[in-house]
Amino acid sequence: MQTIQILWADDEIDHLKPHILFLNKKGYEVTPVCSGLDALEQCEKQYFDLVFLDENMPGMTGLETLQQIKQLKPNLPVIMITKSEEENIMEEAIASKIADYLIKPVNPNQILLAIKKCLDKKRLIAEHTTHSYQQDFRNIGMAFNEVNNFSEWVDIYKKLVFWELEMDMAESNQMREVLVSQKEEANVNFAKFVREQYLGWLNAPKDPHTPLMSHRLIPERVLPLLKDDEPVFFILIDNLRLDQWKILEPSIAEYFKVVEDSVYCSILPTATAYARNAIFAGLMPLEISYDYPTLWADEEDEGTKNNFEDEFLRRLMQRRHLNNIKTSYHKILNNKQGKALNDSLKTLMGNHLNAIVYNFVDMLSHARTDINVIRELAPDEAAYRAITHSWFLHSPLLELLKWLASQKVKVIITTDHGTIRTEKPFKIIGDKHTNTNLRYKQGKNLNYQGKNVVVTRKPEEFGLPKPNVSTSYVFATEDYFFAYPNNYNHYVKYYKDTFQHGGVSLEEMIVPFVILEPRN
Repeated sequence: MQTIQILWADDEIDHLKPHILFLNKKGYEVTPVCSGLDALEQCEKQYFDLVFLDENMPGMTGLETLQQIKQLKPNLPVIMITKSEEENIMEEAIASKIADYLIKPVNPNQILLAIKKCLDKKRLIAEHTTHSYQQDFRNIGMAFNEVNNFSEWVDIYKKLVFWELEMDMAESNQMREVLVSQKEEANVNFAKFVREQYLGWLNAPKDPHTPLMSHRLIPERVLPLLKDDEPVFFILIDNLRLDQWKILEPSIAEYFKVVEDSVYCSILPTATAYARNAIFAGLMPLEISYDYPTLWADEEDEGTKNNFEDEFLRRLMQRRHLNNIKTSYHKILNNKQGKALNDSLKTLMGNHLNAIVYNFVDMLSHARTDINVIRELAPDEAAYRAITHSWFLHSPLLELLKWLASQKVKVIITTDHGTIRTEKPFKIIGDKHTNTNLRYKQGKNLNYQGKNVVVTRKPEEFGLPKPNVSTSYVFATEDYFFAYPNNYNHYVKYYKDTFQHGGVSLEEMIVPFVILEPRN
């Protein structure tokens, strides 16, 4: 193993010999120098893994030396050591991207800990993450067979997402396959649970164990927040999974307090045409098709199925006798539209409720299916999350949130459904009128073999339209996707390892609902 090389610059370096000997015994090689100029000269001559830098040196100060080192070697970690506790010195050192800050007098163990924090941090975090997940693995597995209600499934899913993100941050792959396998097992059991409970949820909305569902979201969780002096911005990011929200949360938390970080349950099918229309109408799809037949688009109708969300929202307000509530609706499909919306924010502050739909994550999932370069950029779940985060950091949506953070507002961030990475094909046969979605099928005389589905032959019981007497719905579970026998191998190769929605899984059904307030 290669010896760690440390440069230590201090004008009283002779007094530090006991510390240097201690580090030598621990296997570190220390090069001592007594000035900032000598430190720079050594940095130019040889490689170092780490620099200890005294802040108060005659001639070139520690801060001046730090700036020169960072220009010379930007990625070289520097630990500042000082007698001073003046705030301005600390702030300048931190702004210059020091790795750590120690106050004299320092003892050998402090020095050793600082080295490990800088150089061994990734390894230590990875080992700790692996060990901690191993301890939690058995508890999560046992919980699968003891779940009695939706909220307990939420707890399980949150734990799985937590360990996914911990392994991402730790860059720990040792237990990742085990976690993937455990998540698959969780989805097998979750599908059984949904198969048994879904009808009961729809029939008993006031039961304490019934989850909040799409059609109840605005009436029960958004409208009660409306106040005369405080606009509500309801921001729906299409396809935003719980793990993706957790990746965005730290960036948003710089500007907002998270007042409520919860979830709700997307209706079936977990597809935009059903779930999002249900959100804005405050009705199940069957009710929408009955009450507003000219606004509801059946599966056989051409074009988008979400053209009337603004009208659904307007009629929802009318049914609730809230005609005095000023609302707006905006759908953002590209950066130009996002920037145009941001230019009108002062005007929107005059409304009680502003509903904004951002479609980027949905477009990303489709692009990953159709465009090879996107699939290369997002080969796995971690990379898919990273692309989502990168988009957000450079999007008009973040600029919108920054502006709102300076106002007296409430902000809601949510979604209509999530997505799952599909891996296993499931053969199904339908007639030419059967819809094309890969995670659910609606049609007559659907023919399939296997139990990896949730089925309703009475769509009206699931609150779904029934275009024909023999219409049924079949929902894929776990990570299956539907494939026709015709041209089967080509179809499977094209859609395997793509992100899809419409079916039954933790990722698609348990989705974020977050309420924010500005920090100021």
